[in-house]
Amino acid sequence: MANIGAVEARELRRRPSLWITLVRFVRKKPLGAASATLLIALSVVAVFAKQLAPYEFGEQFYQFPLNSPNTQFLLGTDQLGRDVLSRLIHGARVSLYVGFVTVIVGVSIGVTIGVVSAFLGGKADLAIQRVMDAIMVFPFIVKAIVIVAVLGPGINNVIIAISIAQMPRANRIVRGVVLAVKEYQYIDAAYAIGASSLRIMFRHILPNIFAPIAIIASVDLGAVITTEATLSFLGLGIPPPFPSWGGMLTIDARPFLERAWWLALAPGLSISLTVLSFNLLGDALRDVLDPRLRS
Repeated sequence: MANIGAVEARELRRRPSLWITLVRFVRKKPLGAASATLLIALSVVAVFAKQLAPYEFGEQFYQFPLNSPNTQFLLGTDQLGRDVLSRLIHGARVSLYVGFVTVIVGVSIGVTIGVVSAFLGGKADLAIQRVMDAIMVFPFIVKAIVIVAVLGPGINNVIIAISIAQMPRANRIVRGVVLAVKEYQYIDAAYAIGASSLRIMFRHILPNIFAPIAIIASVDLGAVITTEATLSFLGLGIPPPFPSWGGMLTIDARPFLERAWWLALAPGLSISLTVLSFNLLGDALRDVLDPRLRS
C-alpha cells in the first residue's frame, strides 16, 4: 500500500499545474486562446451591462433620432433616438443568456438520451433513434421557427425551441462515442463487480466522453446565437422593448439602414465575432482534447 501511495504521489507531482496548462494552450492554440479571452470579456460585459451601458436600453432621445456616432453616442442612435451602444451591451446579456442556457438544456438532454440509447441497445436503441431521426428530418432553423410559432415569442419559448432543435445532433454524436466506449475492458470489469446500469452509464461512461461533449457545447453556442438572432430578425424571438442583437436588425430598422449604416454594423459585427470565437474555441478544444489530434 505504501508503494502504491508513493506511485500516486509521483504521478501527481508530474502533472502540470493549471498555469502551465494554460500557457501551453496559448502557445499551441493562439487563435483559441484569443477567442476564449474575447468570450470572457463579452461575458463580463453581459454580467455588468447596467453598470457599463451609458444609458438605459429603452431611454429615448427624441431630439437625436438616427444621430451618427459622436462623443455623446459612440455608436449613434436608432430611429427612435435610443443609444445603440447601450442596446448593444444589454443585447449581449440576452444573446449569451439564451446561448448558454439553451446549450446546457439541449446538450444535457441530447447527451442523456444518447448515453441511455447506446447503453440499452437492441429495440430500445432502435426506437429512440427513429424518433431522433424524425426530428432531424427538418432543418434546424425550420424546427425552431415552427416551435416558436406554436409557443409564441418570448425568451423562454426561444430557449425551449432551440433546445429541442439541437437535441438530436448531440444525441447522435454521443451515441456513436458511447457505442465505442462500452466495449472497453473497464466496462466489463464494472459489470463483473456487480455495478448497476445507472452507475456504469453515469459513473464510468459519461466522464470518459467529456471531451466530445465539451466540443459539441462550444460549437453549438455559436449556432444557437445565430438562430436566436434569426428568430429575432423574423419577429419571433425576444419581444421589444428588450434588446437583442438579432432584434436590432429587424424589419423595423431596415428602411433606415441605407442612411444609418451604424444600425447594422454594430449588431452584425457582434454576432459575427461571437460566433467566430465560439467556433475557433471549439476547434482548439477538439485539437487539445482529442488524443488522435494532440500530435
